Amino acid sequence: MTTYLDHAATTPMLPAASAAMLEQMGIPGNASSLHTSGRAARRVVEESRERIAKAIGARPSEVIFTSGGTESDNLAIKGTYRARRTADPTRTRLVVSGVEHHAVLDAVEHLVEAEGAEVTWVEPDACGIIPVDGVREAIDRDPSSVALVSVMWANNEVGTVQDIAAIAEVAHAHDIPVHTDAVQAVGHLPVDFTASGVDLLTLTGHKLGGPVGVGALVARRDAQLVPLTHGGGQERRVRSGTLDVPAIRALAVAIEDSAATLEAEAVRLVGLRDRLIKGALAMDYGIRVTGCWDEGDVTRRLPGNAHLLIPGCEGDSLLYLLDAEGIECSTGSACQAGVPRPSHVVLAMGIDEVDARGALRISFGRTSADADVDHFLEVLPAAVERARRAAGGAR
Repeated sequence: MTTYLDHAATTPMLPAASAAMLEQMGIPGNASSLHTSGRAARRVVEESRERIAKAIGARPSEVIFTSGGTESDNLAIKGTYRARRTADPTRTRLVVSGVEHHAVLDAVEHLVEAEGAEVTWVEPDACGIIPVDGVREAIDRDPSSVALVSVMWANNEVGTVQDIAAIAEVAHAHDIPVHTDAVQAVGHLPVDFTASGVDLLTLTGHKLGGPVGVGALVARRDAQLVPLTHGGGQERRVRSGTLDVPAIRALAVAIEDSAATLEAEAVRLVGLRDRLIKGALAMDYGIRVTGCWDEGDVTRRLPGNAHLLIPGCEGDSLLYLLDAEGIECSTGSACQAGVPRPSHVVLAMGIDEVDARGALRISFGRTSADADVDHFLEVLPAAVERARRAAGGAR
């Protein structure tokens, strides 16, 4: 039996989204063509744009289709930085949280290395929360030098939810645009683009029941963006490329469906999450939750996220041992030059490197059920024992 507990990495397509995509794949038409089939494809794209915008509290004209979260993050970070610096060469600084996904981190590092950007990192507290005052202090060092603030809506590893509206208010007091990577939030939390106050928001399909390879950058009409690609300018002249009509249609279906069922699904998922956490904590292994966790809470932590620190173990060893028993989850570690390293997110929260190595992320989704929790709790003790023996032998 395989128990899939890695929905934060990617989650199965919703049946309605799959059906919509499959149907559209059988219909020819380039949305840029002027003949009948092209106009029909364009209609599907624009109707999908309207449906997505309505579900996330945006205007249709603000939805720019992309290939997914990574492209959207890169367009937001690099595109905004280059536009702002062109308009004012003194705007060389980025204010970024220290717990971002690598799609943001690596884009920022590229600007630092290749284009002379400076970055002020804002680190989280022990719960994984980015302090609003921390963002304010970072900006106040020299507001006129800041090109962009970027703070993710919900963390992909530990599930922490940020106060994005408050951060946007602080930045806008100095006319600084704000980007938020909402890949983990859209479809799982109430997301209202307009009400949040942000200028740019990243979302992607495969985290919420849509297809891999399609996403969007939601950008206010007055957002300043320099394109990363050229050759057609299909999306507001800031993103070129033939539009993937079947994937866009499926994305709209998935976002719409997720928004409609969000509240009930959150209640269901938080029940699974809390039962797994309580079961793991009750074991005599010194397991603890990464960050802050309150039973039943769906406001400060994603409802489907359980992130555990298991002392005396290497996360990678645990992952492989659990995988051998049919449990598929993840660690937050990265591998550089063949050497596993603890998650930058966990380290930024003040957890020491030894403990951080025993991190395990379990994430629930639409297909998750009580039997998945039962299976995980059943096989975890033996996996921990074996992982500890392996760690002891390695030392």
